[in-house]
Amino acid sequence: MTKTSSFSAPKGVPDYVPPGSAEFVAVRDGLLRAARLAGYGHIELPVFEDTGLFARGVGESTDVVTKEMYTFPDRGDRSVTLRPEGTAGVMRAVIEHGLDRGQLPVKLSYAGPFFRYERPQAGRYRQLQQVGIEAIGVDDPALDAEVIAIADAGFRGLGLDGFRLEVTSLGDETCRPQYRELLQDFLFGLPLDEETKRRAELNPLRVLDDKRPQVREMTANAPLMIDHLSESAKAHFEQVLGHLDALGVPYVVNPRMVRGLDYYTKTTFEFVHDGLGAQSGIGGGGRYDGLMAELGGQPLSGIGFGLGVDRTMLALAAEGKSAGDEARCEVFGVPLGDAAKQRLVVVAAQLRAAGIRVDLAYGGRGVKGAMKAADRSGAKFTLVLGDRDMAENTIGLKDMATGDQRQIPLPEVVGVIRESLAG
Repeated sequence: MTKTSSFSAPKGVPDYVPPGSAEFVAVRDGLLRAARLAGYGHIELPVFEDTGLFARGVGESTDVVTKEMYTFPDRGDRSVTLRPEGTAGVMRAVIEHGLDRGQLPVKLSYAGPFFRYERPQAGRYRQLQQVGIEAIGVDDPALDAEVIAIADAGFRGLGLDGFRLEVTSLGDETCRPQYRELLQDFLFGLPLDEETKRRAELNPLRVLDDKRPQVREMTANAPLMIDHLSESAKAHFEQVLGHLDALGVPYVVNPRMVRGLDYYTKTTFEFVHDGLGAQSGIGGGGRYDGLMAELGGQPLSGIGFGLGVDRTMLALAAEGKSAGDEARCEVFGVPLGDAAKQRLVVVAAQLRAAGIRVDLAYGGRGVKGAMKAADRSGAKFTLVLGDRDMAENTIGLKDMATGDQRQIPLPEVVGVIRESLAG
């Protein structure tokens, strides 16, 4: 009778366990590889911060702040919040540690869990896993294009190709106020419900992001920011698109795009995968010109993205692809007897020191059980060591794919295994 635990993971929080967790690690690391090649240094952020940081940094009119944050008083009766996104925390750390006083742009990358109290469904979790980058301190269209190209390279490096990049511009301080007024005039002429009217007063752009069919229909002819850009914002956007063209990064301009956070200005983008159904976004980001000043720092611009590890894994599955090696090890050791085990433990340590993943049959199981364990481990080769082998200073090497077995000199085991794996 199988004993079941009386505990389970919290609702909306996925576990990643072997062998599937190998794909999780491969996707997370793969999405960050291009950032590391572009000189983005790692930053490790607190999992919780002062609630005010997110209220000011993310925007008090957003769904994230009003409906989705995990907020609670700590034992000192201070209000803290589990981080719902990464950019505000990065900006706080940059200001606190004076990184903005050094060489610009400050280029940082991060990965980890973020928390939003949402209705759980495929691709929408209460603990979501993301990787992100931020480039802070320089307002350059070429830098915008670099950030977007890094995300594109991350997805493509994992083998994804069924996604599209949507881009737009949300304007800057020279044109947003006039557009806001224009949009509010349009929205206040519609028969909106009270909550939507309040949203239109606080942040009218949010109304364009409303998913309800009746609201979408009413706002179909709403004025769009991209048609009311200032000359400087328009020139910036055109240069970004020119750089993307030169880099060979395909995109479509989506003038109705609205991101879920208030701090975005100018270049804004989202990666969409239609194989995911309703939760089609697999990552996105944009430029945030006023955020650092809003959080008490210098008036420096920045641009960044957040890419969903969970969503990317679902996108790979939708394309019938996978990433990562599910095998726990490359070599599995089977000792026949206590003396052989003592020697094989040392051999395993030598192989691991050479960067080779090795596991052993522990617990004194028989040959049949040990070979079954070797098979389940996913190892490419099995090493079998018995008393006669030790007397002859050799060890048996079995190719798990072909079943071929041969004896090799024990002192040469590291070199032979390395050569066999390379071949």
